[in-house]
Amino acid sequence: AASIIGAIMTTDTNGAAAADPENTLIMELKDGPVIIELRPDLAPNHVERIKELTREGFYDGVVFHRVIEGFMAQTGDPTGTGRGGSDKPDLRAEFSDANYGRGTIGMARTQNPNSANLDALALPNMLTLMNNEDRRVPEAVGEVLADITQAVELVVTAFRNNGRLFYIGAGTSGRLGVLDASECPPTFGVEPEMVQGLIAGGPPALTRSQEGAEDRAEDGAAELLARKIQSNDVVMGIAASGVTPYVLGALDYANRTGCATVFFTCNPSAAERVQAHVKIVPRVGPELLTGSTRLKAGTATKLVLNMITTAAMVQMGKVFGNLMVDLTPSCAKLQDRAQRILYAAAGLSKAQSQQALEQAGGNLKIALVMTKRAVSKETARRLLEKNKGQVRAALEDPASN
Repeated sequence: AASIIGAIMTTDTNGAAAADPENTLIMELKDGPVIIELRPDLAPNHVERIKELTREGFYDGVVFHRVIEGFMAQTGDPTGTGRGGSDKPDLRAEFSDANYGRGTIGMARTQNPNSANLDALALPNMLTLMNNEDRRVPEAVGEVLADITQAVELVVTAFRNNGRLFYIGAGTSGRLGVLDASECPPTFGVEPEMVQGLIAGGPPALTRSQEGAEDRAEDGAAELLARKIQSNDVVMGIAASGVTPYVLGALDYANRTGCATVFFTCNPSAAERVQAHVKIVPRVGPELLTGSTRLKAGTATKLVLNMITTAAMVQMGKVFGNLMVDLTPSCAKLQDRAQRILYAAAGLSKAQSQQALEQAGGNLKIALVMTKRAVSKETARRLLEKNKGQVRAALEDPASN
């Protein structure tokens, strides 16, 4: 049997019905009969909804919940009949302190009726279906731009006050956080400590799944404690399903520390239970492959993290036009890119660009201001410092050269 707040599912067609026939449903689904033992003492509103939908013959409208140690997230819907969702309004989640183990049905496990026959599709049709499902992700992200804007504002405020951004997640969510953080130093010329990605299970989890690491809430808090987070930092918890203990423990510690917090999930109901200053909840819908949040949820995560760090770095003066003027030319590819940026922004030849970079000590911003304002290296540095690293402001500064 799978423990679920509001109901307990079992395939024992005798025991549950005999114990409480009024609160027992026998549902004939495509994979065989399932017995639902209702628990009105735990979730009365959802139990009544279950009974109502059952009387109407709408078996796949049953609402289930996934539980971890008193935390409960409404996640509901199809039990596999493939009839689609009920048109009845969503119910608010009902919470209980009952000591149930983690349930087996969650948002990530909601089945997608569009891919019910995935294994029987011809390869071109399968890929077309995947592409169609992926198209939903940018739209879902677009619907939460106001929340992403708030998150960026928190991050920029932190950066301007010598604060840091911490991503923290498990599995795919954690890996995407580490990926985004690791790209910031070469792209924007910042120190690795400015944006940090933390993953349950540590570095080994980047290449191999660390089963069970995400279940320890105290580990998430310990990660932040070890990094001495302060009130000028931002902690962003990333949990596609919304119920990862490692992430929730980190957010709880961060909130108690007094720093700004952001929570990303693709589970709207779970977000209601999490405390954070900003919540980003794109509704990407059930995955093509049931339970695989590396698909649409993972894509949504990557898009949102890209937006947060890119927009924040633009606000911090790391970009001129759409050019990465604060990149660190640490290899041949980036040295070539720096020269091409000087060519595009200042009209210099390759040889002139290389010479300007050498005169600027390899600093692309200084080379730009030196070239476009025809000033010395020292004057260019002073103008940039005066204008907080903003190239455009330094170029437009009315101060005399």
